[in-house]
Amino acid sequence: MIDKKLQYIDISRFQNDLITWYQENKRDLPWRQDQDPYKIWVSEIMLQQTKVDTVIPYFQRFIKKYPDVHALAQADPEDVLKSWEGLGYYSRARNLQNAVREVVATYNGEVPDNGDELGALKGVGAYTKGAILSIAFNQPEPAVDGNVMRVFSRILRIEEDIALQRTKKLFESYVRELIDESDPSSFNQAVMELGALICTPKSPACLLCPVQEHCQAFAAGVEEELPIKKKAKKQKKVPYVVLLVKNKQEQYIIEKRSDKGLLANLWQFPMVPINEIGWDHLENWVYHEYGIHLTLGEKQANLKHVFSHLIWQLDVYEAKLEQPNMNERLKLVEKEALTNYPFPVSHQKIMSYIK
Repeated sequence: MIDKKLQYIDISRFQNDLITWYQENKRDLPWRQDQDPYKIWVSEIMLQQTKVDTVIPYFQRFIKKYPDVHALAQADPEDVLKSWEGLGYYSRARNLQNAVREVVATYNGEVPDNGDELGALKGVGAYTKGAILSIAFNQPEPAVDGNVMRVFSRILRIEEDIALQRTKKLFESYVRELIDESDPSSFNQAVMELGALICTPKSPACLLCPVQEHCQAFAAGVEEELPIKKKAKKQKKVPYVVLLVKNKQEQYIIEKRSDKGLLANLWQFPMVPINEIGWDHLENWVYHEYGIHLTLGEKQANLKHVFSHLIWQLDVYEAKLEQPNMNERLKLVEKEALTNYPFPVSHQKIMSYIK
């Protein structure tokens, strides 16, 4: 099957056209200044689910604060989460730090250049492993994500559903055949760059494409129909009441989330699953959940926060703390000190409603 798809491509010319274009047009990105595997690793983790322009300032601040694996391994996990605040998908930061600690403990601080060892590290999947091995160590390993699958689904006119794991494996096989073994670092980065600048999800700039003459989808006029991807399930909507609970000293109650699951170990204002308990039982629920008595005040805002799999519908209310017998999950914090704690984006927005 692979041979059939590739028989229409002059592989050597395809590699040359792609890499020549990349060398002449690549963006000046901070993680491209050298081939430091740690920096490439950090950048690839940050770039998952996040746009390049958003990542650049985060990457620069992160590398300044944690310039090498030793600095990140020794850092306070809460400080790391604070540095990640706003990037979302916080498990990425936790996994990165855990993996870096393993690199320091097991590999003497050297990021492994062996695929099995690298792939066994926490949070290092097939794509990240391929990106590090090819970009940092110049090994001919495929690095296939949605961006790369979009490019090759058009070049090779692959009409398989890219949401399926078997399709990803298929693309990895094709990339192994097409990758330039003399310069895999430039090849993989060139494919990524092509997907970002030319072969975009909508309205690809085919007339500017350096590999247009190799593209089977363009030849057939179906480039905008590819890739094939089945729609994800509709996101579940979950309503919460978020409480800005204040005592007489103008301190606010914040809560640390569980160390497992969504937004693990981040701080938030107390959230009441209002559909489950009902408005009539709100103050009772808060007492049984947190050990505090409060009086509900005025509504301050109505916000929506969208995750990949669910939507939070947040009604924000002021509340007055009547009896401060709090459990250990809660903390009273001065208004000015709230920004010292890592909060998810939704709760950073809620802070603006504190009077």
